[in-house]
Amino acid sequence: MKNLKILSLEELDFEKCGGILPVVVQDGSGRVLTLAYVNREALEKTMETGYAHYFRRSHGRVMKKGEKSGHVQEVLDILVDCDHDALLFIVKQSGPACHLGEETCFHNRLKK
Repeated sequence: MKNLKILSLEELDFEKCGGILPVVVQDGSGRVLTLAYVNREALEKTMETGYAHYFRRSHGRVMKKGEKSGHVQEVLDILVDCDHDALLFIVKQSGPACHLGEETCFHNRLKK
């Protein structure tokens, strides 16, 4: 990437979306696996451990991806969008990414 900048956590705009940031999750081939959310705590844990942690809105807490299933995501890279309010995780996925057992959460098509 031509103009790649290295940002700090303080430069991320957590407030824009009420304390959380959306995270697009891709595998190394570029396939989109899921869309998740992080708060500051989840992102810090991800950076500390090298494994994806997300803020689970339905549970109201931070959880490690694969905590129950064992299908973890090793985070290879974290990219930040131009507005500093969304992230892209490039991961090495262990097992299915979707909690329904599918390889990706995007396994449905909207009827036109």
